[in-house]
Amino acid sequence: MKLDPFYLIVDSAAWIERLVPLGVRLVQLRIKDMDEGGLRAEIRKAKALCARHHCQLIVNDHWRLAIEEGCDFIHLGQEDLQAASLPEIRRAGIRLGLSTHDDAELQTALAAMPDYIALGPVYPTILKKMKWAPQGLERVRAWKDAVAPIPLVAIGGLNPERLDGVFEAGADSAAVVTDITLNADPEARTREWIEKTDRWR
Repeated sequence: MKLDPFYLIVDSAAWIERLVPLGVRLVQLRIKDMDEGGLRAEIRKAKALCARHHCQLIVNDHWRLAIEEGCDFIHLGQEDLQAASLPEIRRAGIRLGLSTHDDAELQTALAAMPDYIALGPVYPTILKKMKWAPQGLERVRAWKDAVAPIPLVAIGGLNPERLDGVFEAGADSAAVVTDITLNADPEARTREWIEKTDRWR
């Protein structure tokens, strides 16, 4: 499976409506605290927007809702993976991405036979408190050797200036949250990411 090299992560369908029409081909909807009705509405809206703009939607965490809503891709962290039913996910034909931060998590992820594996944080990140130090490009290279041919997603502290480094180290896709959502001009920054990742398509 080939992943688009530009992997946008946002926390609302409103962000998807704003940025996906600019040419985003891969987006994750990551909503942490919301009631089920609200989540379902957000997933439905995101799914319709992505279908209209030929963008692959990945739903974070909420695998049961993703199945019920007919989504075709989910992303799970390690804790969510422990609570999820892989057989149910497989039966639904849903593709699966998994987060990893250390060797033990990598082995757990590989055992689940996912469609991609994410490694982070590559660089210091302000998104959330991490118990892991920045992984660095050497770890990206080591992870790529370990997971190939499964696609590798790099995440954490990425910006357009750092993209060539992570792709040269072996990442297939670069995920971004705050470099775009906290930017003074998210649309312009999104276009910059698309332009920068075009050469890695």
